[in-house]
Amino acid sequence: MAKYTMIGIDVGTTATKAVLIDEKGFRLAGYSLPHPTRRPKPGYAEQDPTDWMKGVSGALESFAKAHDLAGLQAIGICSQVNTHIFVDQSGIPLLPAMTWQDGRSAEDAAGIEARTSNEQKTAWLGAPMPIDASHALSRMAHVARTDPDIYARTAHVLLPKDYCVLQLTGTVQSDPISAVGLVNKNGYVADLLNLVEGAADKLPPLAGFTDVVGTVRHGLPCAGTPVVVGAMDAWGGMFGVGVVNDGDAMYQSGTSEIPGIVSSTLVPTPGVITFPPYEGILMHAAPTQSGGAALGWFANVLGRTAAETAALGGAAEPGASIPIFLPHLQGERAPLWDSASRGVFARLDPSSGSAEMARGVLEGVAYSVRLAFDALKQSAACDPVEINIGGGGAMSDDWCQIRADVLGKPLKRCASPETAALGAAILAGLSQGIGKSLPDAVGRLVQFDKTFEPDPSMATYHNDRFDKYQMLYRDLVGFNALFRGDGALNGQ
Repeated sequence: MAKYTMIGIDVGTTATKAVLIDEKGFRLAGYSLPHPTRRPKPGYAEQDPTDWMKGVSGALESFAKAHDLAGLQAIGICSQVNTHIFVDQSGIPLLPAMTWQDGRSAEDAAGIEARTSNEQKTAWLGAPMPIDASHALSRMAHVARTDPDIYARTAHVLLPKDYCVLQLTGTVQSDPISAVGLVNKNGYVADLLNLVEGAADKLPPLAGFTDVVGTVRHGLPCAGTPVVVGAMDAWGGMFGVGVVNDGDAMYQSGTSEIPGIVSSTLVPTPGVITFPPYEGILMHAAPTQSGGAALGWFANVLGRTAAETAALGGAAEPGASIPIFLPHLQGERAPLWDSASRGVFARLDPSSGSAEMARGVLEGVAYSVRLAFDALKQSAACDPVEINIGGGGAMSDDWCQIRADVLGKPLKRCASPETAALGAAILAGLSQGIGKSLPDAVGRLVQFDKTFEPDPSMATYHNDRFDKYQMLYRDLVGFNALFRGDGALNGQ
């Protein structure tokens, strides 16, 4: 029986996942509960925050029933970010949560962008980071414009993890890394927040990842257990795949793909997200819009599971019958930041069947990440030798091999598929002294199962197709500009 245990929870885009680990990083149990995304109008992508708490409570109940939690040290929570919940003074949601995929605030984002310059954003944030439809200020400006009564009643604008921590402990708290695009090393950027009236008063106070917010309230599962502030999913996943030191590189694959490089060097690069340094860690990240989501979409078209579709595509022979696929089903984030772009299959021929199209999806997602890594290498002034990969989208050996071939780098895969939840558990353990430091805790608690080496014979094939992938995107920019955000042609 484990002497000490920790629970990590990840409120993801499609499900709430959790792991119970011991002090050596051994995975004692896992839990997952899907939650839906509702799309009531074009451009909308909403979730019900109470669904997240069903997953959080379900995980705690499941672990408590099946395991002796006498040695439970703490609970950590990570979550999707750029997903925002407007709550009143009692913590009750006033609106459905706007997820990071929600584009309704694009008009308001454009208005804020027009009032700032790249020079200002570099001075405020360290890099010319975009203010897009998923930015907290865009969301607040949108609600203030379209529903001023709701905005006036809003006490806090929270991320999913912060909402769940509030429900568990009764305390409002967040961290500076999850507040990306709003903070620098000194905290919230006042001049930036002043662009939206009232914004500064609605954002939560900030503390470190491992600071204890409070304890689980009486009457809830695991009552009395310390709960830490936690981190955004990208950082939780970064720790969960063993990335923490300068020169380390990550590739997190879930609903979207999140590549990143840790580097103390910063060369401001358009399209790249850079975070304020945290305990000496400077992360350069380039989250795309669609990874596993693209595979899931095509799997639904075929009436298969995502795993079956990945295996189907992995078995297809590379060649001219593999179409080039842009995975921009809902626009693209890094490094393009183009909400108007849309997905497309190009160069279909009579030999392009379901297997060939499935491989096109796998390759297209890999090309989107190669484009992101090109920008990251410039931003970090670093070309990593090896990349650690993890997440649900990394469970396919076929897809991991395609990615290794496209990137031309070895991919070392984390053994636990719940990488962000594992990272949350690591932070929970560290808060209670399990590990001398963050690098020490990550080193002792993360395990790997396989390394995928790139096949040199595939380099020419993928280099040529990657060039065509970029050409395809550029050639469609004008075409996509003919359509409004709701999908209708301009002028209709």
